[in-house]
Amino acid sequence: MNSVILIPARYQSSRYPGKPLVELKGADGAPKTLIQRSVEAARRVAGVSGVFVVTDDDRIADACAAFGVGVIMTSPECRNGTERCAEALAQLHDPDVVINFQGDALLTPPGFVEALIARMDEDRDALVATPAMRLRSDEVRALQAEEAAGRVGGTTVVTDNGGDGLYFSKRLIPHLPAGALDGEMSPVRLHVGVYAYRPQALDRYVATPVSELETLEGLEQLRFLAAGIPVAVVDVATPPFALRELNNPEDVAPIEQALAEAGLE
Repeated sequence: MNSVILIPARYQSSRYPGKPLVELKGADGAPKTLIQRSVEAARRVAGVSGVFVVTDDDRIADACAAFGVGVIMTSPECRNGTERCAEALAQLHDPDVVINFQGDALLTPPGFVEALIARMDEDRDALVATPAMRLRSDEVRALQAEEAAGRVGGTTVVTDNGGDGLYFSKRLIPHLPAGALDGEMSPVRLHVGVYAYRPQALDRYVATPVSELETLEGLEQLRFLAAGIPVAVVDVATPPFALRELNNPEDVAPIEQALAEAGLE
């Protein structure tokens, strides 16, 4: 199966402009840009035929040229990474599966992506797949504190009995009655923002109007659900470290600490 990883990257982030070119120090203290570290993380995934950065910004393209990764230029009109991946399809050689690897999620374990590829290989009827992991109860309590303070701490998901997503939300779902967090592991599953798509799913996505839920939640994957396109949720093992994304300047220090602890130069 021909699987290609695409890393959507835009310069104009509302929360952190220029984020892909922010430098992060690794275990050896040497700085590399976020986009370079994201490409290195994607290249650790086994079983893919190529890794490309997808952007509309020449500054990002120039930075990518310096460390030798292919770049696909797309329109600045793309509203999210899924639309950017869909536009990039025309410049790819008929992939069976396209992986959307988030450009700010450089700590995503390669096994998460490999699990998506395996799911798409085993189930040729699956159109979209994405990973989720069970949260520890203390991690849920931390997210509850974030919610109480009016901040978004992560995206959670609930599924049907077949493992397809019923709903994704930036609020904690499902409801947690008394005693639900008494054990070490909670009932809450954190959605990890990596996606595997069939090309036909991307075609249907861009042909579907933006849904109200997608706008309210700010979650691109809800357009698939609103259009009746199943999203297979693949359970992955909870890693021993927190999956921190670079969303704000204050995220730099903890990510650099995680890179050091992982021995990633």
